[in-house]
Amino acid sequence: MKGIWLLLLLVAAAKAERVFVGDQVVRVNVQSEEHIQLLQTLEAKQEWEFERCEDVPYFPQHSLHCHNRQPSGLDSPHNLISVLILKMKSGIVVYLACHIQELLEKEKAEMKENQMKERSTKSFNFGAYHTLETIYSFMDTLVAQHPNLVTKEKIGSPMRTGPCMCSSTGGINRPAIWIDTGIHSREWVSQATGVWTANKIATDYGNDDSLTSILNTMDIYMLILANPDGYVYTHTNDRMWRKTRSKISGSICRGVDPNRNWDAGFGGPGASSNPCSDSYHGPSAHSEIEVKNVVDLIKKHGNFKSFISVHAYSQLLMYPYGYTCSDVPHQPELDSVGRAAAQKLTSLYGTSYKVGSICKIIYQASGGSIDWSYKVGIKYSFAFELRDTGRYGFILPANQIIPTASETWLALKHIMEHVRDHPY
Repeated sequence: MKGIWLLLLLVAAAKAERVFVGDQVVRVNVQSEEHIQLLQTLEAKQEWEFERCEDVPYFPQHSLHCHNRQPSGLDSPHNLISVLILKMKSGIVVYLACHIQELLEKEKAEMKENQMKERSTKSFNFGAYHTLETIYSFMDTLVAQHPNLVTKEKIGSPMRTGPCMCSSTGGINRPAIWIDTGIHSREWVSQATGVWTANKIATDYGNDDSLTSILNTMDIYMLILANPDGYVYTHTNDRMWRKTRSKISGSICRGVDPNRNWDAGFGGPGASSNPCSDSYHGPSAHSEIEVKNVVDLIKKHGNFKSFISVHAYSQLLMYPYGYTCSDVPHQPELDSVGRAAAQKLTSLYGTSYKVGSICKIIYQASGGSIDWSYKVGIKYSFAFELRDTGRYGFILPANQIIPTASETWLALKHIMEHVRDHPY
């Protein structure tokens, strides 16, 4: 009988929502290799979780955001010691960015209030975060409202990749642009930006001359929920969950980082072989159905001219490569397009973006999606890291969704215009 009760307790614990009471995000100004080594030691002891781009930085002169864990609650000295160690080191400075649980409680309250308003008004709020079911319902509505432009297409089977929105004015196998959002499940402003963008494309066709010209010659595919199982889990169990939810043979840990699972330098630097790591690359390239289904669609279609993946956070616009710091053959053109797109973005609210290759402006990372897309011949491969630079991080307030999406749209449209004018 004791064994049965223990099993029930374990099951209940597995279903319980993760709380972050006492957890903090702190900003650490990294000035030297010594600082990097110290931070890596703290992470190995599981005293820190690096949140700026999720991995240990490989370069000094970075402002790094760390998730400062509080495993025993507010009274535990465990994390305070870590902070004191850092402050004692010459030249390293630590600032408190935010208390995670406070932000999560505010976010949850706002979501609940928005759901009540939407039920009463029967209108969709683009300035709010939504559940998977609500987003899928929005997609159905968009198709119904724009039947001559928007279709919803299945991607592979089983449906763990979610449906894809396709905006097309007709024709077969025309040049196409790919945009995915939410490949990392906790980056909620990414999915929210995807929802806003899909609506923008549908409603601006025929009203915006540039977009109309793009859609008259090219198709736009949008995968708003690139990691649906992970996204659901961030709503039900762990708001900070990043990976897929696949079972890993021989491990008690679940999930693979879907942006380390592509066949581009797979298993190299910047990806982990530890199934419990947030950057676990998986047992083999394209092992995740969420990745394989996209790979199959892209290859079967055969005429994609641009591949754009939207992440958060850090305010970066990047191009390949990530798995190596060598320049790609088209580096000058991609850099020029990226900088012009970033200027368009900045023009709306003054939001500042850095532009460059993944390896050179962020860190070395293997198995990434835009490295794969570039290697299979899609020249205009870009990745965004949306707002902000760490004040809120993954828990960006909902009142920043529309400003984020609006400014990002200007950059996306510039890239699409360039692709339209240089399709081959």
